[in-house]
Order: sequence, then structure tokens, then C-alpha cells
Amino acid sequence: MPVGIFRVCLVVITAIVNHPLLFPKENGTVPENTEEIIQKMKEREESLRLEQLRLEQEIAEQEATQKTLEKAAEVVEERKEEKVRWDMWTALSMVIFLLIELWRQDFQEGLWQDTGGEEDDMAVLGKAFKGVAFPDKAVLASFYEKRILGTTGDMARMREMVEGFADDLLEALRSVCNRDADMEVEDCMGVGSMYENWRVRKPFVCDLIVPFAPPEPYCFRSQTWCSGDCFPPDEQGYGTIKVCRADEDVTGCICDKTKLGEDMLCLLHSQANTTRPSSEMEDLLCFKNTQYLDADQVMKWFQIAVTKAWNRISHKYEFDLSFSLLDSPGALKIKFKSGKSIAFNLTPVVQYENSDVYFISHFPWSSLAADLPSSTHWFLTFAVYERRFIQLVSKTLPANACHVSCLQILSFLHGKQCSLTGPSGLTNYHLKTVMLHLLQARPSQDWAPEKLEARLQDMLKFLEKCLHEKKLYHFFIGNGKVPAELGFPIIFQRAEPLNLFRPFVLRRDVYRKTVDTFHEMLRNMSALINEYTVHIPLAQTNGIHKESL
Repeated sequence: MPVGIFRVCLVVITAIVNHPLLFPKENGTVPENTEEIIQKMKEREESLRLEQLRLEQEIAEQEATQKTLEKAAEVVEERKEEKVRWDMWTALSMVIFLLIELWRQDFQEGLWQDTGGEEDDMAVLGKAFKGVAFPDKAVLASFYEKRILGTTGDMARMREMVEGFADDLLEALRSVCNRDADMEVEDCMGVGSMYENWRVRKPFVCDLIVPFAPPEPYCFRSQTWCSGDCFPPDEQGYGTIKVCRADEDVTGCICDKTKLGEDMLCLLHSQANTTRPSSEMEDLLCFKNTQYLDADQVMKWFQIAVTKAWNRISHKYEFDLSFSLLDSPGALKIKFKSGKSIAFNLTPVVQYENSDVYFISHFPWSSLAADLPSSTHWFLTFAVYERRFIQLVSKTLPANACHVSCLQILSFLHGKQCSLTGPSGLTNYHLKTVMLHLLQARPSQDWAPEKLEARLQDMLKFLEKCLHEKKLYHFFIGNGKVPAELGFPIIFQRAEPLNLFRPFVLRRDVYRKTVDTFHEMLRNMSALINEYTVHIPLAQTNGIHKESL
């Protein structure tokens, strides 16, 4: 800009110096042709004016360019500041995301099970216990001895009788089945409360599961919700079972997944090695036009097979055998001539790979899987591992530990309350899950027999907390702290925890009824226990209290 001003001034000065009227030559005279001179001066003046305009335009352009550069510099600076701010927020967001991810992984590995052995943690709960008269140790001990302890011998005799008859019935079932076309039935196994010694309410019912497998050359290939396949949230805990040939490569060829057309042939599979027709797949108990095992077909097959087996051996026994429930394939009842009866469940299951996890079509002993998504979806039962875990932990507990006693008392109280006010959403399986969580969370010495009262309160408070949060996680699924001695499949330990109380989130009426029943049970607890308790002298009770202090 200064250069342009200097140039304008130089032009003006030059014009003034060279003007003939201001600096005439010595002894000169005014030219006679003044009009010609004036014309030249006007032309000169016009050229100078044009030159001045051009210079002013250049100066204006330079100023505009300068302003543009300054604005561009300001924009660049602002962008740098914004980028710094954005980078800061991005870094902060990443840190928060990483913290959340770490917390989620810890949650999956079992931190949700750290119910805390601290009494202070439990003291935060227990709002429903305000004003509730909790029975003392003497009353609980008398109740347990009078009402519950005497049933142990009856359970042992019943288990022995049912197992012997079930083995005979399954042997007869194998003899009536076609070994080349029918399913192969294996030996039965006892699971549930009768085999974990905490069943208290009559009638006693033995739960037996019977693994079965397809005939050669077929095999079962299972898929679970946590094996990488896409299962919606309402199908967590389920799986499907595909019936395949043992020599079939389910991942190597896509000829069974793609329609090749009538004039095309798979070079890897000959016509002799193709999948069986639809009718023959149905003979293998598959759903129509699929290779997936159908629970309804299995139910029909098993009922027919059991009926044939009983007809073969019925002459050996002096009682009758019948199906007690129409919707359960193996809910059987033995009726003696004296009028007495024994009920037991013989339920067909499919083994998951080489583990003791089994696919089960229904739960005759609980409402854990009340509504299956479809007949090709099977629920997974971990009952064998649950029994083993209780046996394993019991070896580390003090003699006559109170864990089973707590579960028995709680099961008895809940059953009595449901008989008064109607069924609720809680099942004995939920109560057992609470015990399993506390068994893992608390040290062994906390389960000494003299701590029965404290541990029973812990179970009730833990159950209250789970009901309040509508969250009770399956003990094995998503639990990274399962003892290695059990040989539990790692795929289920790494899975997302399975919330057994998820139905309460979806059905508010059932949840409200369950909570009301639970609170009513707490209020009636002393009355229910005293009803079955021998009178204890006041002096004896006071003496026990002094010893505990």
C-alpha cells in the first residue's frame, strides 16, 4: 500500500514540474497555437487520471487481498482451536468408553456375584423386614428338626425304588425300539431337589433325565444363543439341534444352503449322499421340511415308546403306571392297589457336545421355561453341574453346615404362603439360585450350623434385593468364577449373564403378585414356623440367647 501512494505522488509531481505554464522557458514566448497545447494538456490530464484510477484500483485490490488473508488466518486459527477442543472431547469420550467396557467385562466375569460377605452391605437392604418378628435360633432349630429332618429317610427310600423301576423301564424301551431307525436311549440320571437333599414339600417327585441320540449314521449338531449365532433377547438360554449325517461337513459346502437349479449338480456330494427326503427326516423327529429336532415330535415318540415298554414288563409289577400330565412326555405316576401313589418325571434330553449340559424340551419341575419360542427351540439345563457344585462346596464347609437347611426352610415357607395366597412368579429354582450365589460369595466358616438364623436372613435379604432390581442372574451362565474342578464349558462362562427375573420386567402383574406374596410370607413367617414347632420353655430360650451373646 505505501508503494502505491508513493507512485501516485511521483506522477503528480512530474506533471507539475513539466507543466509549461508554471515553468516557462527563459526568453520564451507563449506559443501562438494555444488550442493545440490545451488539447494536449487535456489528453495528458486524462491519461494521468486513468493512471490514477488504475493505481487506486490496484491499491483497493491489495487491501482486499490483505483483508482476505487476514480473515483466512483467523479462520485457520479458529479451526486449530476447534480441532484442539474436539481432540480433547474425543480423548475424553474414548476414556469414558474404555472405562465402561472394562466395567462390562468385569461384570461378565462375575463381579455381579460379589454379593459381599459384609454385613453392612446386607444392612442397606431389608426394608421389608421392618416390623417383622424373625424366629430365633432355638425356634428355627426345633422347627427344622420336627418338620424337615424326618423327611430325609423317606426321600432316600423313594429314590432307590424309582431308580430301580426306571432302569427296568428303559431297558424294556430299548428292546421294543428299532435299533436301525429309532432313537438310542441312554441311562437316566437323577437331578433336582430330591437328589440334592433339600426337597421338603410333599408329594415327593423324583426328576430323572434320559439322554438320547439318533441312529447311525446320523448325529446331533447343536447351536446355542451364545455360540455366535443370532438369537433375539427373548431366546437367551435356548438352542437348536440339527440332525445331520455323521460324515456331513456343515461348513465346507454350500449346496444345502443355496438352490443350485435343476440342471446343476454338486461335485462334492453324490445323489447317494444327499439329505434324506422330508418324510424320512420327520421319522428322525425333525420339524416338517427342516433338519431341526422338534420337541413335540420327541414328546410323542417318547410317550409311545414308554407305553410299549410298560406293556412288555407290566406283568412283573403289582401296580399300575400312567401319565400324570398330558403336556409332559415323561410325567409318570405309579399307583399301588392300596391307593398310594408315587410320581416321578422321566424327561428326554440331548447332550450338548461332550459336556454335562443338556437340551431339555420342558421343565416339569419348574416354570423356568414356560413358553418356548417354537418347538425347535430347546432350553439348556445345568442341573448336573448344579448338583456337582453343591457336593464340591459341601466338602469345604463345617460339619452339619446350614446351607441346605436354609434352602429347605425358605422353600417350605414359600410353598406354604403360595398355598394360602396362590402361586407367584418365584420357583424353587430361584431359591436354589440364591443359595448358590451366597455359597460362592461367603467364606466356608459362615455356614456353621449355629449361624442358621443369620444365613437365612441373608438369603431373604438377597432375594428381596433381586426382586427390587428385577435381576437374578443364572449361577453358571456368565460366571467366570466357576471352580475348574467341575469341567464347566468355557463358552457359557464367557456368555452374557442370563437374568432369570426378565419375565418380571415384561409382566408387571406377575411381578406385583410375586412381591406381594414375598412380603406376605415375611409377615407370616413366625406364625408358619410356630405352627410346626414344639413349645420351648422360656428359660431354655433365654439361656440360648445368653450363650449367643
